[in-house]
Amino acid sequence: MKLLEALQWRYATKQMTGEKLPQELVDQILEAARLAPTSAGLQPFHIISISNQELKEKISPVALNQPQITQSSHLLVFTAWDTIPDERIDERYNAMNRERHLPLDTTMDVVQNLKNLFSTFTEEQQYHHTAKQAHIGFGMAIAAAAELGVDATPMEGFDKDGLDELLGLKEKGLMSVVLLALGRRNPEKDWLIGLKKFRIPREEFVTDIQ
Repeated sequence: MKLLEALQWRYATKQMTGEKLPQELVDQILEAARLAPTSAGLQPFHIISISNQELKEKISPVALNQPQITQSSHLLVFTAWDTIPDERIDERYNAMNRERHLPLDTTMDVVQNLKNLFSTFTEEQQYHHTAKQAHIGFGMAIAAAAELGVDATPMEGFDKDGLDELLGLKEKGLMSVVLLALGRRNPEKDWLIGLKKFRIPREEFVTDIQ
């Protein structure tokens, strides 16, 4: 499917079948998220891909018992850095320079400017910044899933503190941001499947300045 056709096809699936997706499809969706652009190229987020049914059952109560949690093939947990310390910036740029076969001090000025900028942010502001970057990857994953004919349900209705504790995210310097359930729609049980897609018209959505 072409991208716009795929986006017309997709919807926030309410009931899934529990069918297991081929891992290569999930890997392509994860790769799309990995290739997403992020501010300053920091990629300050991490995805936990959960296919273990027992763990999904444990997550369900902290996610309002939404059926897609346990009916999904894979549950993607998008997490973000809880803060942006200097060492994380160094780690990213050193890895980037090594991959490009450049001296580590090639980006010294950029790195220092980033450190100066983020030092003016509170810890809460730092997390909000990294969470925004996670949402970029999240959007790419949704689009990739649609192109691949995989149903994907975005989910923000969950207890973030409870999920962070369950997955031990604090110890990893991460905080949960949003969930994406991947699977196959259940045409017999999903009330939303036959309804026409609604979006506001272009003239309300876009202002053209020429």
